[in-house]
Amino acid sequence: MPRRDVAWSMIAELAGNPAALRLRNPCPRCGGPHGPVVLEGTGLRGSVAYAGRIAVAAVTPAAGTVGFGIDAEARLDPVRDTAGWDGVPGPGRRGTVREWTRIEAALKADGRGLDVDPADVVVRERADGTWSATLPGRREPAEGWDVPATSDLVVSAAILRQ
Repeated sequence: MPRRDVAWSMIAELAGNPAALRLRNPCPRCGGPHGPVVLEGTGLRGSVAYAGRIAVAAVTPAAGTVGFGIDAEARLDPVRDTAGWDGVPGPGRRGTVREWTRIEAALKADGRGLDVDPADVVVRERADGTWSATLPGRREPAEGWDVPATSDLVVSAAILRQ
């Protein structure tokens, strides 16, 4: 089964009523099927991410939120690791997979995705193990969590509240 089908099946199960659910993910720019996940008529927000053949999905109540995002990356990826993460967390800095999943989750929650330069997102760790991400053009930061996953996967989730 293709990973997108797996992800959408997981979203439907998490939403609680798979038969009645209508899922779509229109891109805000072009209308293509690669934008934020919309769970029509559920009162939920959803997000999916892919790391190689693995699909990750999550939902959260929509009330009081502006957006929700999740990102997953393989802990080790020879092609990506050769290219490196230089400049991702900011000019002159070499980033990490964890920094990237946090930034990407925050950008998904924001809804603008990679229309925002990832280097312009400022992530701050909190004493309680969570993190926040300040995004250009937003007054309030995204709230974020590192999600427990298998040893070969790095997953982060972020939410923007109203």
